Amino acid sequence: MTQAAVEAGERLRAVLSLDGEWSFTHESDGRTRTADVPNPWQAEFADLRYASGRAIYGRSFSVPADWDGGTLVLCFGAVSYFAEVSLNGTPLGSHEGGYLPFEIVLPPGTRGENQLEVAVTLPSGDRRNYPDFPFSEIPHGKQSWYGPLGGIWQSVTLERRGVAHLTGCAITPDPDTGAVLARLTLSAPAQVALSVLANDGTVVATATGDATAGQSEFSLAITDPLLWSPEHPHLYRLQVELSIPVGVSDRTSHSFGFRKIESRDGKLFLNGEPLYMRGALDQDYYPDGICTPPSLEFIEDHFRKSKELGLNLLRCHIKVPDPRYYEVADRMGMLIWTEIPNVATLTLASAERLRQTMKGILERDGNHPSIICWTIINEDWGTRLVENADHRAWLKETFDWLKALDPTRLVVDNSPCIPNFHIKTDLNDYHYYRSVPERRTEWERLTEEFAAGADWTFSPHGDAERTGKEPLIVSEFGVWGLPRPAEVANPDGSEPWWMETGFGWGDNSAYPHGLQNRFAAYHLDEVFGSFDAFIEKVQWYQFDNLKYQIEAMRARQPIQGYVITEITDVHWEANGLLDIRRNPRVFHERFPQINADLVIVPNILHYSGWAGEKFSFGLSIATGGTRLPAGAILHWSLADGPSGTIPVPQADALEVIDLTPTELQLPGYDSNRIATLSFALRIGEQELARNSVDLSVFTPRQSQRELRLHTRDGSLAAFLQGLGYSIVSAAHADVTVVSMLDAQDIEAMRFGARYLVLAHPKLQEKKNLRADAPRREPPNMPVEDEQPGLHMGFETQLPNIALHPRQGTIWRGDWIANFSWIKRNGAFAALPGGPMLDIAYDRVVPRHVLGGMRDWEYDGLVHAGLVVGWVHKPAATIIERRIGRGALVATTFRVMQDPPGVDPVAATLLDGMLATIAQLELN
Repeated sequence: MTQAAVEAGERLRAVLSLDGEWSFTHESDGRTRTADVPNPWQAEFADLRYASGRAIYGRSFSVPADWDGGTLVLCFGAVSYFAEVSLNGTPLGSHEGGYLPFEIVLPPGTRGENQLEVAVTLPSGDRRNYPDFPFSEIPHGKQSWYGPLGGIWQSVTLERRGVAHLTGCAITPDPDTGAVLARLTLSAPAQVALSVLANDGTVVATATGDATAGQSEFSLAITDPLLWSPEHPHLYRLQVELSIPVGVSDRTSHSFGFRKIESRDGKLFLNGEPLYMRGALDQDYYPDGICTPPSLEFIEDHFRKSKELGLNLLRCHIKVPDPRYYEVADRMGMLIWTEIPNVATLTLASAERLRQTMKGILERDGNHPSIICWTIINEDWGTRLVENADHRAWLKETFDWLKALDPTRLVVDNSPCIPNFHIKTDLNDYHYYRSVPERRTEWERLTEEFAAGADWTFSPHGDAERTGKEPLIVSEFGVWGLPRPAEVANPDGSEPWWMETGFGWGDNSAYPHGLQNRFAAYHLDEVFGSFDAFIEKVQWYQFDNLKYQIEAMRARQPIQGYVITEITDVHWEANGLLDIRRNPRVFHERFPQINADLVIVPNILHYSGWAGEKFSFGLSIATGGTRLPAGAILHWSLADGPSGTIPVPQADALEVIDLTPTELQLPGYDSNRIATLSFALRIGEQELARNSVDLSVFTPRQSQRELRLHTRDGSLAAFLQGLGYSIVSAAHADVTVVSMLDAQDIEAMRFGARYLVLAHPKLQEKKNLRADAPRREPPNMPVEDEQPGLHMGFETQLPNIALHPRQGTIWRGDWIANFSWIKRNGAFAALPGGPMLDIAYDRVVPRHVLGGMRDWEYDGLVHAGLVVGWVHKPAATIIERRIGRGALVATTFRVMQDPPGVDPVAATLLDGMLATIAQLELN
């Protein structure tokens, strides 16, 4: 073949970008404007933010004069949802499906200037208007959460190809043998020459042969192939050259890697080596373009920061990302767990669309070694597994279908949460959200049951195929922080459009707009000092939750991994390790300490103690995917206090080594303080892991007998006496302490009496965690918040104060965080740490809140309270109120911890509340 023929062949696969300005007309108003492609119309036009319907895109293009011969092909990355393509007024074809590429071959002889038109239809939920594809029956993923996605949202190109060109290339490498099977799809018969190139460009395998139109298979072999892993992302390139009698007709290049993922005996293995999954959910949303990435560099930054955080996997959540996402994951070394975008209703048509979407994902993305797992359904969205046996049968059948279609990857049937479950799966994964300290006991019990192989993760209907060897993965957990508004603002400093979204979610607590106004209205500057300090505190609260929850999972060897919700904030959803612009949280540098293969796990019952008294702690070493050699020493030290060492035995991968519990004496600090207990695992001078916990240490209480108390409750009197208080008659009391107010108490306050009201639960029959039957709850689950009905008489006696149980309300404290605080001033200045509640408060955290307080009452009259999400739903947990010439302080903190004084947090809180009411100046 002559050099001229080779160069002519290389010019045949030429590309012209059609991205940029297109005319755009939406049916809602009929006016023509300019759209920037690629981009969803919801991201570009404020008046179309929630618009479905039909829009017409148009632009002209000129076929380059030197593009003589060959085939002209219009290539669309993705158009949502139904596209109809016309050229110069002549319809050429259509495509249904919002996430996958499609091509339109232009008529022979197309030359010069041309007018391209693409009509795009995004259906709404009204099946009368869209009978062929109503929204509920199309794969749409998180569009039902964050808003619709319509239009040309991925790139458009015009390609000139040879008459014989490649239309598909599926590569199956075998890491055990080095064999490579290439399935090629050709537009026309051609002679094929294949070459495999290593990273350095060296040709390591070749093959040649003739191929007909359609699909043909070719085999190659590589000796001692380099395997792909997150630590060593070795990639190869398959070059495919097609020749016809007149010369080279096509030349393409395709990346692949040798990687083997296995699930066996309750563990994961990557290339035969143990793998501990340290993942995060990735919605793959972007600050301005919704699902359209701003650049390749932005995606690279996303993956770089994910790796900085210690993650080895991202779970791309119920969507199909831009193809560059996987290219970067392959190149930078990140495992990917991908999910089919869900439908809302399972019908014959929607079930077929799910399968066609999965086949399209495999055709586009099947060569990527980074992808190790598929999910068919997320949390029973679109199916009704609890009630419908047909849906369960369909899911099992689809699992088998997908495993046969792609035996090289793991498959999850339904990635479940309460009350749904698995039917047949490679991973026994589950989702649950509980916050700390609010629901620490529930988190521990759920995690313990899950680690023990709980039966509630699989169908109870007798149709599950459970082997008992599926690895256990907590595939969603986490809690909210909040981003800094200035860091997510537009370049001109204005508020991004998505801060006006989120209304309606979380009882309207997920609405970002007005955040700083609400912060000021509730006088939270008196609590946190400044708005910036508040944001910093809530981000550290998020870290403390994730740290505790990860450590609880790492302490239990059967659990083989987790997926944090989530890697970035998404519009109104603020639980990311990064904000939506990929700015790090305050804990970015520290997070890898707890999110690593080898970690030190503290095992501590209570995180507070009295100075001078004994304090015990346990430690475990979790190895994850690494091995711990002999000779390791665990060094521990308490700030300004004792220190010590513990020898650590060698350990294999995926083990948990429990060390001998240690007891120390807390130093005699001269004031209450936070004392950091630090740990370091070393072999000689080499540090392998580091961790620390904060303890609240309290100086011994002084005698309290100078304050005289009255109570008509015998058990309350005994408790107060146990704390050193004197109990006297009402006539001689400084403060009356009650658990419920009556009319006589209100009258006494009118004439100058002072009251402390300790809201005390009246036990009722416990209910399920959720009332929306038939939800299944894990057995033996403690229902902390359902202790019931506090009776303080507020509804009738004290206007504007309502008592609310946290259970079953937005004040419950799980996925959308409750940011609980105590003002560290006056009598509460002695409480260490703060102002937010930390894990030292787990025994006293209120199960009820006080609502109905006015904004101005948070300025001085509310000593402790909380806000939810983007500073909504304010509620109080310690209030002060004047009644006539008297006053009261009321709380829902559970300070009556038995025996009296066992919990220094409870005792100090009670002292502070009594001091507050006793010191009030009354007229």
